[in-house]
Amino acid sequence: MKNNRNRHMHTLLPFVLAGVTLSTFVGRAIAHCEVPCGIYADQLRFEQMLEDQKTIAKAITKINELAGKKDAKSANQLARWVATKEQHATHTQHIIAQYFMTQRIKSSDKAGYTKKLKAAHAVMVAAMKTKQDANADTAVALRKAILDFYRAYEGKEPKKH
Repeated sequence: MKNNRNRHMHTLLPFVLAGVTLSTFVGRAIAHCEVPCGIYADQLRFEQMLEDQKTIAKAITKINELAGKKDAKSANQLARWVATKEQHATHTQHIIAQYFMTQRIKSSDKAGYTKKLKAAHAVMVAAMKTKQDANADTAVALRKAILDFYRAYEGKEPKKH
């Protein structure tokens, strides 16, 4: 019996390892790579962060609507909205850290480097604060930080969204 189980484990091990490797690769393939491919979509990243911010704002509204309710369905929905808020705030932080800070903001840009870093940091802090609170003001502050970062990064006013 034990030998039979070990034989099955050795047979399944390559498939398990392949599955883990594939799931890791697929998760990374969704994000922009970190190789110097030269293919960047800065505007898309700003649009993604603004979409995340809208989702966070809606989640905060829903969380506050559901917070006082005692039924199981409301508790379930409340938990889902909190998780959604967290995911979108984390996604915004990921875009700043993995896309802008590691690939796009260059220390060789002496004139704008500090300004861009400060603005990028402000987005990350504002996203963190949306995780910590269910106050609508945190979502408003995140939107402002994203637009301020756009101004620092692009050197112009953003298109109205």
